[in-house]
Amino acid sequence: MKLEGGNVLGVGVDLTEVARIREAHQRHGDAFLDKVFTKEEQALCLAKPDPYPSLAARFAAKEAVSKAFGTGLGTELSLKGVSVLSDEHGAPVPRLDEAAQALLARKGATRILVSLTHTDTLAEAFAVLIR
Repeated sequence: MKLEGGNVLGVGVDLTEVARIREAHQRHGDAFLDKVFTKEEQALCLAKPDPYPSLAARFAAKEAVSKAFGTGLGTELSLKGVSVLSDEHGAPVPRLDEAAQALLARKGATRILVSLTHTDTLAEAFAVLIR
């Protein structure tokens, strides 16, 4: 499959229950947010009247990206190794830390595309690894 002059090297999808993220935050407080989300992701989501659907979508994106890489989350790719911010139009923009950038290069890819969606109860993300 070709996309914008590149080849698809991996795809990943994840579905996360919004209540799971809400309950984890209520149970563990800001320590949960600090473990899972970058400060930029937290600022973006916590500015919303109900931050949990957006937080859940970003959690799903981290899982989806790890599946696109074929590594899962852990030694090669950390939870905060992938963050999802927004461009000026609100489109999701994945950001990779140094270790994730190195993994991207080892996989022979040049970028990751991410799509997010959510309802009040479910959040989903789709990730595509592109050469």
